[in-house]
Amino acid sequence: MTDRRAELATNLERLEERISAACEDAGRKREEVTTIVVTKTYPADDVRLLAGLGVRHVAENRDQDAAPKAAECAELPLTWHFVGQLQTNKVRSVVGYADMVQSVDRVKLVRALSAAAVRAGREIGCLVQVALDAESGQAGARGGVAPDGVPAVADAVAAADGLRLDGVMTVAPLAGPYAGRQRAAFERLLEISSGLRASHPAANMVSAGMSTDLEDAVRAGATHVRVGTAVLGVRPALR
Repeated sequence: MTDRRAELATNLERLEERISAACEDAGRKREEVTTIVVTKTYPADDVRLLAGLGVRHVAENRDQDAAPKAAECAELPLTWHFVGQLQTNKVRSVVGYADMVQSVDRVKLVRALSAAAVRAGREIGCLVQVALDAESGQAGARGGVAPDGVPAVADAVAAADGLRLDGVMTVAPLAGPYAGRQRAAFERLLEISSGLRASHPAANMVSAGMSTDLEDAVRAGATHVRVGTAVLGVRPALR
């Protein structure tokens, strides 16, 4: 076993212990929570090692990095998630490899994704990104739509060809009433998810929590956690 593979294996074991403990604490079954490993800034070699260790969901947030990496790993049994802010001029590329876009936050983006998905003959899963730091009609500092804008974006996804409405996503906000209150933020996301499912029962995915706050997300009811540094280590600075 290479040193890097051994390191990743150890980190995955520790992560599993954390998620299992959080599930037990919340009275949930371990299989209710899916781990997505965020591989941004790390090479395709790491993605290959992770796949060999049983990881099946990986995420990227920048198309210029993700597209070549996904192409290099195309034969691996992986589900690729795009989790970054997405501009419409990148949609065609992202649809080429992403199975799910977790950062859908405006109707204009829905239209672009739909056109690209139809052109590519693919169905793309979509999560509405909720900005808990945004006022009505505004976008969040890290993307997302304000809570009162979720129904319109969700309805647009549900009605669009080539797209599938799977649920909601959030990033714990750095400002606003939920800053520093991750558990409360994730509980609010669950309330929004519950409201969404009244109109779209199949949209039951709730993506929340990262390496530092995944326990809060699991206890609040998240179905998916997005974990990077806890598995891959501290990221090198972006240039």
